[in-house]
This record gives sequence, structure tokens and C-alpha cells, in this order.
Amino acid sequence: MLEFSKVVSTAAFIAGLTLAGAAAADCERGSLDDRFCDIDGDLIADIPTDASELVDPDTLIFTYTPVEDPAVYVSVWAEFMDHLAAKTGKKVQFFPVQSNAAQIEAMRSGRLHIAGFNTGSNPLAVNCAGFRPFTIMASLDGHFGYEMEILTYPGSGIEKVEDIKGGQLAFTSPTSNSGFKAPSAILKGDYDMIPDRDFEPVYSGKHDNSIMGVANQDYMAASIANSVLHRMISRGELKAEDVVSIYKSQTFPTTGFGTAHNLTPELQAAIQDAFFSFEWDGTALQEEFEKSNEGQFLHMNYKEFWDVIRKIDTANGVSYSCS
Repeated sequence: MLEFSKVVSTAAFIAGLTLAGAAAADCERGSLDDRFCDIDGDLIADIPTDASELVDPDTLIFTYTPVEDPAVYVSVWAEFMDHLAAKTGKKVQFFPVQSNAAQIEAMRSGRLHIAGFNTGSNPLAVNCAGFRPFTIMASLDGHFGYEMEILTYPGSGIEKVEDIKGGQLAFTSPTSNSGFKAPSAILKGDYDMIPDRDFEPVYSGKHDNSIMGVANQDYMAASIANSVLHRMISRGELKAEDVVSIYKSQTFPTTGFGTAHNLTPELQAAIQDAFFSFEWDGTALQEEFEKSNEGQFLHMNYKEFWDVIRKIDTANGVSYSCS
């Protein structure tokens, strides 16, 4: 098994932290790991009230989900990291993580402080690593999210989902929503198609690998996040006509950004302020993410926004076990 809050002033943010430091052995936690408490019932780890459990690092480590080659995003996030440093008074370092599992483990072990976890990894990061997501990217008119699509290439002989039977389907990684979790649930529930029994599953590691694999005819079909596809087409990495979509899902929430639970309340408040005060106009972040119609950070809460993802996990028999 695999394992909305609006930003307020720092004082109000801190004042809202009640009972968060209750001993892990005797607190409410829901599905969270034993190291965390969830007394307020928002499904994320409470901030400790015991000062000895809080951290205030001189250097903040930030990472963005590895949906594509991490090297693509080092310069994209540079101006935001400068803004984050100015708002927090800390040095900020970008960590080019190579996998979803490595990203979760980095936060769980205390080596990662601020992160954007992909859709499917959010529940695992929340429950196992104490991740506290508070924002996602959205369009300027407030729309957010992406769809899972199943792609093939022209002339593959695959015209509908059922045609994948007896063939091959590329996933990205088991922790990816659009790259594994959602298509697995949909294929099983709507088409009675199960990996290994009805088709050969292969794993590319990342969405760009799957997309280019289909475009280059290395994979007959692949499930991907179409936000990544749109950005790759905009960058000229492939042409829209290089792939054919045979399935498009409902809209899912996109990458969730947040902090490790045990950063000091003042620091967590300053980090939230940095996200919501960042001016996108003219930045590399705007240039990159407007390709997928994103141009602001939107307030969100995990309990509501990730409800559909937790339901997909339940349908797939996923446990948030951290062992």
C-alpha cells in the first residue's frame, strides 16, 4: 500500500494556535502520524505550543514538486525566493528534488521547510511529514486546477480507452494523482481495467517523461496532468498535434504549497505573507505559469480542496501509513 484560510496578521495567526502542543500520545490526530496532533480537526498537523519543539532555521529550504526536470525551475523560482528571503529575513535555498518520495522524506526528516507538493502527494505529505498546505496557484479570475488526460500518438491504433487492453499504459509514479491514482481508480471503476491483468503498466518517473515518451512513440499511451502538457507545448518542447487525447477527467486541485508544521508561528505567518504579497508581473514565475493560465496564489484549505483526492485514495485502497 502507498503509504481557506486567509492570511491574517502575525499576532492573530499566533493567537489562533490553541492546544496545538498537546502530547502526541494523548491527542486527537485522525489519520496523521503518531508524531502529530490535530485537535482543531482541520486534518493537518497542529503547530506545537512547546517552544522546544519549534524550529527557526537560518536558511529555509524550498522545493517545487518534481513533475518535470527540477532544473527547469531553479531560475523560475529565483525572484520568488528573493521575495521570500526579504519577508522572512532568512536565506532561502532551492532544493531540486528528484522524486515525490524524496521530497516527502526530506520534510519528514526536518530537511525541508517550504514546499509545493503535487496533488497526489499532498495527503501523504500531510499525514506522514506534517506538511501544512495553505495555497495553490490559480488564474487571475480565481479558477484553479487541471485535468488528468490519457494520451496516445497519431496512428497508434488507440482511439478510446478500451483500446489500451492488451497493450501498455505509462504512469509517472505511484504518488502522483494524475500520473497514477486517478487513472487507476477511473480505469477500474468505469472500464473494469486493472494493471497487469488488462494492460502492462510502466513508470516514467515524471510527467514530461511520459508526454515525450508518447510523442516519440516510446509509450503507446500515458496518463498525465494536462497543465504540464500545456506548459511544454508553450515552451516548444513538442507540438499539440504530436499527441492525441482519448480521455479527460474532472478538474483536480493543483500543487499545494505550504510549510513544515514545526516552524515557529511567526515564521509560518511570514512565509504565508510572502506568498500572498508576491507581485507576479514581469517575473519568470509569471512567464512560466501563465502557460497553464496561472497568475496568483489563492488561499485554500486542505480539508475541503483535497476531499476528492482523499476519496480517490480510498477507492484505490491507499493507506497513509508512514512506516
